[in-house]
Amino acid sequence: MLFAGLYDRMMGWAAHPHAERYLIGVSVFESIFFPVPTALMVAPMAIATPERAIRIATIATTMSVLGGVVGYYLGYFAIGAIEPIIQDVGYWDKYETAQQWFKEWGFWAVVIAGFSPIPFKLFTLTAGALSMAILPFILAALVGRSAHFFLVALVMAWAGPKLEPVVKKYIEWLGWLTVLIVAVFIAFHYSK
Repeated sequence: MLFAGLYDRMMGWAAHPHAERYLIGVSVFESIFFPVPTALMVAPMAIATPERAIRIATIATTMSVLGGVVGYYLGYFAIGAIEPIIQDVGYWDKYETAQQWFKEWGFWAVVIAGFSPIPFKLFTLTAGALSMAILPFILAALVGRSAHFFLVALVMAWAGPKLEPVVKKYIEWLGWLTVLIVAVFIAFHYSK
């Protein structure tokens, strides 16, 4: 049971006395290289402590943008060394998609990336690699990431405590449904 174990781990972290420290770490590193989405930490934390939802979303946003700036500079100064790693971990197609989105939408690519199923780290690296101006990058990252994390935190704070027993019961189905939706989105995008 892949998703049940991940869910239980995230709920354990959410209830831990140092949960905010974990959130800081996950938020920063997810924007650079960490494979676990920050929302998987934000959601259970907002369920566990709904009165802190705004604080949780603020921490996630701030630290994700800070990690995004680190990713930006890695892309700016070291993309040649990073591209083989991107290819080795199987993100090359997504990296090319991020580049295409920048060509088509520029600033808005980062805003959309804050909400898309494509890992945000690819957009931070790509923004740096393509020499996007840093201030518009930070602004776009703030808009996209705050919209994402505040939506997750506030919805979970409002509905989460009521839905948590249902989510726990059907976590495997929900997890695989999410994977299916992401796969369909990617397949649809590449079929154009």
